[in-house]
Amino acid sequence: MKKLVVLGAGESGVGAALLGRMKNFDVFVSDFNTISERYKASLVEEGIAFEEGTHSFSRILKADLVVKSPGIPNSAPVIASLLEESVEIISEIEFASRFTDARIVGITGTNGKTTTTLLTYHILKRAGLNVGIAGNVGNSFAAQVATKNFDHYVLELSSFQLDEIDSFRPAVSVVLNITPDHLDRYEGDIYKYAAAKFRIAENQTEEDYFLYNNDDPIIANLMEHKRIKAQKKGFTLHPFEKEGIGAYADSNELVINLNNDPLRMSIHDLALSGKHNAYNSMAAGMASKLLGVRKETIRECLSDFQEVEHRLEPVLQVHGVSYINDSKATNVNSTWYALESMNQPIVWICGGVDKGNDYEQLKALVGDKVHTLVCLGENNEKILNAFGDLVDHVLEAGSMDEAVKAAYQSADKGDAVLLSPACASFDLFENYEDRGRQFKEEVRKL
Repeated sequence: MKKLVVLGAGESGVGAALLGRMKNFDVFVSDFNTISERYKASLVEEGIAFEEGTHSFSRILKADLVVKSPGIPNSAPVIASLLEESVEIISEIEFASRFTDARIVGITGTNGKTTTTLLTYHILKRAGLNVGIAGNVGNSFAAQVATKNFDHYVLELSSFQLDEIDSFRPAVSVVLNITPDHLDRYEGDIYKYAAAKFRIAENQTEEDYFLYNNDDPIIANLMEHKRIKAQKKGFTLHPFEKEGIGAYADSNELVINLNNDPLRMSIHDLALSGKHNAYNSMAAGMASKLLGVRKETIRECLSDFQEVEHRLEPVLQVHGVSYINDSKATNVNSTWYALESMNQPIVWICGGVDKGNDYEQLKALVGDKVHTLVCLGENNEKILNAFGDLVDHVLEAGSMDEAVKAAYQSADKGDAVLLSPACASFDLFENYEDRGRQFKEEVRKL
């Protein structure tokens, strides 16, 4: 019996352990941190051996195969030891893909992944396809492969998940955009980060499709240097038709033109507003069309899709002030989109764990739109240095309660209070969802 070691007992790790047990591996789960009671109960119920608070190298190094949590960097001592012993290390995405024949839509990029994944799933589900959703959203891909029998999957994929693939092959892959993020894991080199994203296409064949943002300069650069076997289809905000462009949009119309059967709809009918969401809508519509969904269904779904929680999510209006939860903005580019989309004077709540951020691209928008900056984090020095001279008022907060109260006192009727942190959440919160929910709770107390 082959020995499977799963490192990390979160959603993906426990899912991989369950699938491993089903496929007759000798499974051992090791988590250097404390395992949550929910996941621990699943392991106990299935009789899967596990440890927490440590890594037992003597047992781990006997593995035939290791499934690694995407949060564990290759610099971790346990990974370095496994690499020295030439043990195969893969992601949960790779592991699960080895046990399913389902057609996969894989979606990656720096921003917009969750929205595009949920939108694509919404379309395919409405079209009557037997479809699951997984990756960075929904339940574990591996757990679903173990317990469900879907014909299609829509997967939101991070660079970390793609770092550890080997044979993973989506029928349709999507790269939405590439901007600086997680550069601490990629030696500060955006092209190493971008290359990880492009791994989504490395096992595709001429039968598959690669959808890409034609307007993104880093993607355009890599398209010239990467050999991609899949059929390449771009999407753009420049209204022109040329070979290789499968969708375009301007201020009035969105057009998806694949196989000389164009879908046209008013840009004003899209459920999701803003330039970034035009890209997301085109990508989801193209992927769905390539899987045979009717134009009418795609058009209908692009019109009635509901906003994603924690992504430019309207919360309440209090005394004429709008409160907007954009906690999912964990990098600079995502916050740029949020600030760019606002048409009101802004009280901006930002801060958290900096991932090597370059705030230069935000300065013009901040200077133009933000009158009060509320820094929410344990270390705000870099944000204060970047924006302190650009806004009228700067405040610091050590909790969400303090941040919301400070924003409330600073906002005037007609303003917007925008939580768009541009940083990870792990200094004060469990994750960006926890941060967003705390924001909403505190706003409702006002």
